Amino acid sequence: MKIGILISGRGSNMVAIVDAVKSGEIADAEVTVVISDKADAAGLEKARERGVETVVVERNGRSRVDHDAEIISELQKRSVELVCLAGYMRLLSPSFVQAFPNRIINIHPSLLPAFPGLDAQHQAIEAGAKLTGCTVHYVDELLDHGEVILQREVMVSEDDTSETLSARILEQEHTVYVEAVRDLVCKQKASMFS
Repeated sequence: MKIGILISGRGSNMVAIVDAVKSGEIADAEVTVVISDKADAAGLEKARERGVETVVVERNGRSRVDHDAEIISELQKRSVELVCLAGYMRLLSPSFVQAFPNRIINIHPSLLPAFPGLDAQHQAIEAGAKLTGCTVHYVDELLDHGEVILQREVMVSEDDTSETLSARILEQEHTVYVEAVRDLVCKQKASMFS
């Protein structure tokens, strides 16, 4: 399965997926491209260090639809079958979602449907939540909304800050995202032979 990963920042979840593919933990898959909407995203260098092609598609004041069309084209040129959002900080247009139906997944730092959107860890602390975590889900046209694939729980401590809670959730993100991608690749392979 050919995987394309979209990032906007440090790319730690992208690194977890690329490393899992390279080690064989995610078998029968290849990360063919990492695309960022920001030229200075730290994750781009991490992808290049791992031998993965990188592409920068900056917004440059374009509409979301025009910007997404260029990213769709880059993914389609490489026959990408699964799109993984890994800290990609932009809502996808309906045309993007329709170009890859049920083949775009995202990771979010809460137990969706709780605390969608930005600063989910801060939202959890402010709400007095005792439990939060992370969710891998299919992407649809709505923010942090699509069908849940996997979730991992993280306890909230009384002395947690957004930073300490984020760090503990991020550790879980790296394992649960790899697990979800591995399961999807296995299911696709199984359906090809059934």
